[in-house]
Amino acid sequence: MNVTAFSVQNFERDFLKRANQGQQLLTLLDTPLTADTAHLAHGALAVSVFTRDDVSAPVLEQLAELGVRYVAVRATGTDNVDLPAARRLGLCVANVPEYSPYAVAEHAVTLMLALCRHLRQADQQLRANDFRLDHLIGFDLHGKTVGILGVGRIGGVVARILHGFGCRLLGVDVQPNPELTEKYGLRYVPLAECCAQADIISVHTPLTAETHHLIDDRLLRQMKRGAMLINTGRGGVLDTAAALRALKSGRLGFLGLDVYENEKALFFADHRQELLLDDTFARLLTFSNVLLTGHQAYLTREALTNIADATFHSLSAWAQGRPAEHELCAVGEPQPVI
Repeated sequence: MNVTAFSVQNFERDFLKRANQGQQLLTLLDTPLTADTAHLAHGALAVSVFTRDDVSAPVLEQLAELGVRYVAVRATGTDNVDLPAARRLGLCVANVPEYSPYAVAEHAVTLMLALCRHLRQADQQLRANDFRLDHLIGFDLHGKTVGILGVGRIGGVVARILHGFGCRLLGVDVQPNPELTEKYGLRYVPLAECCAQADIISVHTPLTAETHHLIDDRLLRQMKRGAMLINTGRGGVLDTAAALRALKSGRLGFLGLDVYENEKALFFADHRQELLLDDTFARLLTFSNVLLTGHQAYLTREALTNIADATFHSLSAWAQGRPAEHELCAVGEPQPVI
């Protein structure tokens, strides 16, 4: 089966080739999928896409006209895929529902630790031969209350890690997991109560119509003054302009982001020779209590291996005329966890 993969980064090429094992006729493109690049899938029965690709209804219609019948998403989130349009066009879509929850969960905790111990500032000072400690006083994670918004696979691992630190755990999810309560003492509470009590809030929700800008001015005002907010879920869950206002007022004490609501124009590309025209992102960079990474939480050898293997597991099933294990069109869109 001919497969065209869009938005392929250099670091994932070997993983994809290894997972394919020469079974599918694979074309790897670093070009994102858009209405202007959909024609590059000419002759392919399947495409593989990533989070920055445009898989909206108009693009899906172009792909269907080219003869594409299958869409393999190399990610868990499918907010960039118009699933109803795919169903209408008879296209099968599959994602990777679980690759390594440890990768993202560990990155979220890494952001927490780096912020609470001022590691970015400490590194900058040492490189400038400034060995003073005056402005580097941090705080213990032990004993702090952490709210986890979206306690699925990744949120559950975050709970497990933070339980080891001695944190008090609160969870917000429409489907409570009693096992997490039993093992780690996680208590499920309403969103407003979580915001009012938590010293740290870690976001692990998918992006849906219900969760878009879930964290806005109103919710930020409900948080403890000086609280830390971590988002390794989806950028659009946070109203970034509202977060900036909360940072300026001191309401938000720390902000750690691996995702950004306008990241498609920035992430996964080299912009060193260009002006940074995104004023909101540029403003974030000026805060010493903000730590940003470029959607790299999933970037471990284990996760990349699992993503590639699951992607080609779906492609192989389709090539053999079987439904893929993780097809989404048959079951509908993922449900929000808030």
